[in-house]
Amino acid sequence: MSESKGKIAVLTSGGDAPGMNAAIRAVVRTGIARGYEVYGVRRGYNGILNKELSLMTFHDVSEKLQHGGTFLFTARSAEFGEEAGKQKAAGICKELGIEALIVIGGDGSFTGAKNLSKYGVNVIGIPGTIDLDIAYTEYTIGFDTAVNTAMEAIDRLRETSNSHERCSVVEVMGRSAGYIALWCGIANGAEQIILPEKFDNNYDKLIEQIRNNRKSGMTHQIIINAEGIGHSYGLAKRIEEATGIETRATILGHLQRGGSPTARDRVCASVMGAYAVDTIVKGGRNRLIGYKNGHVYDIDIEEAFSIQKSIDDYEYEVAQILDARCDDSKEY
Repeated sequence: MSESKGKIAVLTSGGDAPGMNAAIRAVVRTGIARGYEVYGVRRGYNGILNKELSLMTFHDVSEKLQHGGTFLFTARSAEFGEEAGKQKAAGICKELGIEALIVIGGDGSFTGAKNLSKYGVNVIGIPGTIDLDIAYTEYTIGFDTAVNTAMEAIDRLRETSNSHERCSVVEVMGRSAGYIALWCGIANGAEQIILPEKFDNNYDKLIEQIRNNRKSGMTHQIIINAEGIGHSYGLAKRIEEATGIETRATILGHLQRGGSPTARDRVCASVMGAYAVDTIVKGGRNRLIGYKNGHVYDIDIEEAFSIQKSIDDYEYEVAQILDARCDDSKEY
């Protein structure tokens, strides 16, 4: 047996996202193929503080990539949020001889990784969040599955909404980002899409559009409301009181995080997982993995945090054009 090149550890942190298991699998198998010992850390940064690490084998990650969630588990750590906790975690990584720590998670997880790097730990990040709100990358693990899960649920809601001739306010996840809402709005043909990045809080205008849609002969309507706007039950009540149209609110919630990941999430997660290991092989330090112009790449963690992201203006314009059913004269 050849001598190990060193030790790599991998953890998942923050909200789970479909495809995380595929990324873990790719890290473990690529790491072993490149000559490293790969350790799985259970329960995120808490797992480092509690030394919940175990050496992984090829067999340990078999039959994992088709499942949602993360088999390493995830947890938020109050202790790691303190400076003393970060110092302790860095000390444990050094004590255990961890050459690099691969973190799979969202912006909060990456903030933790960036802080850990200041204490000498080499961190490599893989974007895993359904929200698609990480600026440096065009794609994050879990987004495609979450959108498809929400789309299928909204299709079902439209059928019952049509049967009862009612208006349905459907709240989708995304925190303060409206990417899931925008994509579902286009994919589901929603009559209105409310995004944190675009909404001007003019509810009177929104209600008037709903009223006009009904007058034009539209029997039912779907309003996609982003989590960053929220208050969906209150909005449904307000619409019903103002228009007389029966209105119901549905919050899809955490079901969007579950389910078997789509092919896109499995492939992207696998490619980024392998690339994370190869970034270590090439001597990369404190890098984040992502997609740019359709290709996987890596970027310095400090530079990544300086990049801003916003909703694509053209996609939003397309959504408005396609949803403007009752006003044939309106120009965009």
